[in-house]
Amino acid sequence: MNPLWLKTLPVSLAMAAGLQAAHGQDFPQRPIRIFTTAPGGGSDFSARILAQTLPASLGQAVVVENRGGSVIIAATEVARAAPDGHTLLLYGSTLWLLPYLHDKVPYDPLRDFLPVTMTNQAPNVLVVHASLPVKTARELIALARARPGELNYSSGPSGSSNHLSAELLKTMAGIRLVGIPYKGTSPALTALLAGEVQLMFGTASTVAPHRTAGRLKALAVTSAQPSRLAPGLPPLSADLPGYMAVAQSGLFAPAGTPRPIINRLHREVVQVLQRADIREKFFNSGTETIGGTPEELAAAIRTEMASMGKMIKDAGIRAQ
Repeated sequence: MNPLWLKTLPVSLAMAAGLQAAHGQDFPQRPIRIFTTAPGGGSDFSARILAQTLPASLGQAVVVENRGGSVIIAATEVARAAPDGHTLLLYGSTLWLLPYLHDKVPYDPLRDFLPVTMTNQAPNVLVVHASLPVKTARELIALARARPGELNYSSGPSGSSNHLSAELLKTMAGIRLVGIPYKGTSPALTALLAGEVQLMFGTASTVAPHRTAGRLKALAVTSAQPSRLAPGLPPLSADLPGYMAVAQSGLFAPAGTPRPIINRLHREVVQVLQRADIREKFFNSGTETIGGTPEELAAAIRTEMASMGKMIKDAGIRAQ
């Protein structure tokens, strides 16, 4: 046997192992845990879809770890986890907006996490009671300006997606609306249907049957572009340029996770999100898959932190 070959063998093996690690091919080495919301929420739905589909390509089990209550619980656990890709976080906008809504949040959304991909997003729909004499968002804004402080909107708790959508409308349109918070979207919708309030922002799937039955009038969607989740509705930005308020969810790893592992996770998750059957499952639940790059998720977070963060501060909104 060639002595020179024996001397260079350890170096060659090390280089091969390094090349494999550089492509994330030696990952994962044990089951992956995805921390998310309490069971039943939108992020929990997304996490469970990934838990059912990723093991086939990753070769390891994927376990959903539900953490009820505040996002702080799940986010803190993931931020403190080893940055090796085996502990992930799947959460919505609350993750990066909570520091504006709550004092002393123990994590930094930009410093403590690395984006993998935006998994899905959904716009809200601006709806009004059938008796309100408006047919468009422009007419609603004009009515609110003519009757300052007389129109009420219902929403979930302070800081929820539909609450912030309404507050952003108030700020950008320069109108006075009175917010009536409820414990959740269902009682907020019940109040609108009963005529106790005049408008609200709700998910497309939630308001669709009442729109079809003529109990509510849908005026616009909160996405920057028309959405197939709410066919036929214009974006609110058509009457209020620059307006956008969508519920977004993303997958994150702890800061310090090697880029090859981030790339491997991104590649495998996006392949799942692009499957026709998976896209249909998300659509039927009232949301759309995205699967963009880590950089695109980071940019979306910074954009929403800039716009919503300023609005939250200016309006003095605090989480309940």
